[in-house]
Amino acid sequence: MFIRNRSAIAVLTSLKRPLNSCIPKRSWNTQATMSSSSSSSSSSSSSTTTRPIVISGPSGTGKSTLLKKLFAEYPNKFGFSVSNTTRKPREGEVDGKDYHFSTVDEFKKLIDESKFIEWAQFSGNYYGTTIKAVKDVADSGKICLLDIDMQGVKSVKQTDLNARYLFISPPSIEELRSRLEGRGTESKESLEKRIAAAEGELAYAKTGAHDLVIVNDDLDKAYSEFKKFILEE
Repeated sequence: MFIRNRSAIAVLTSLKRPLNSCIPKRSWNTQATMSSSSSSSSSSSSSTTTRPIVISGPSGTGKSTLLKKLFAEYPNKFGFSVSNTTRKPREGEVDGKDYHFSTVDEFKKLIDESKFIEWAQFSGNYYGTTIKAVKDVADSGKICLLDIDMQGVKSVKQTDLNARYLFISPPSIEELRSRLEGRGTESKESLEKRIAAAEGELAYAKTGAHDLVIVNDDLDKAYSEFKKFILEE
């Protein structure tokens, strides 16, 4: 959908935002978009555009570290997807560049029409990333990366984005727990919620929903596989 300021760097980092990220993970609402018939056109459209790459995996698996390494090595290869918001433009912000600014009624109309991949409401304002915003990045010839959770993956699969799917896995739940505890930022309750969510994501990954699963037990090795997958098309 990274993505923290201005128009979200197409790392819908499920986000870290409410401010300008494409798709933050917290309490975001996913939408089932596009009819199944739209998938028939995805193959032909992908021949002339760059396919988005959906990256998912539990918190603590090293996704952010891998993405930071990728951006440092390829600073100009990834596009920027412009998010929609109902908040008022700040001084210097340009409609269509920093955000697509809209009224609440306009935003809700897009929700009703299933135009968003995900959307959320923060501090009385709506933020979201549309399918079109992701397609615009692909049409520019740059790679759009979406770092989103399991529900976001399922949502993207119901669009005609013809994305590729990559899952970053911890070596084990025990190792993941150790990493999260090592951060020193989790309460006992939040830690257990993250572990429960991770178990659900790992179970989903075992269904074959992703094109590649990378076990991040060695950062250099994981990054080599990560980079190869992202750049191979």
